[in-house]
Amino acid sequence: MLIGLLLCSFAVSAYSGGVNQTNEDFIAETFVDNTPKSKVVWIKSDLRPAIADILGHEYAGLRIRYWQQAERTAWILEEIGKESPITFGIVITDGKVEEVKVLAYRESRGGEIQQRAFTRQFTDAKLSEQKLDRHIDGISGATLSVRAMTSVVTLALYLTKFINQIE
Repeated sequence: MLIGLLLCSFAVSAYSGGVNQTNEDFIAETFVDNTPKSKVVWIKSDLRPAIADILGHEYAGLRIRYWQQAERTAWILEEIGKESPITFGIVITDGKVEEVKVLAYRESRGGEIQQRAFTRQFTDAKLSEQKLDRHIDGISGATLSVRAMTSVVTLALYLTKFINQIE
């Protein structure tokens, strides 16, 4: 019985995730030949209400770091799934989602959001009135993780639009 419990706990922890890719490796992969210096968006009073509307809660930080080269912008954002933070890497090109990756998954359930079959739904998504221009199919048992991913992708699109307007 003890062996069975150990095998079950190993299977759950192996499936649930951990670090899939470091932030540094994600940025290096996104900008293969010439990694730009990181920039920062300061979360001031004019941005706070829109960000809170997108996330469904106040953003805790004072700034958000991003990397930009021409029309390509990379964001590394964290959002709580059910209980733990999930780290996402999002690449926006020409105002559309190019790629979404789960860099670190720390939840015990819902790890299916890490699969390419799921993240591919976001490819070419655009912003339409502070929402995605498409429906994202959920995953049974991963509702909060799906919601977290959808929120951060929407936020990355919104912030990309914002920084492009002020530059």
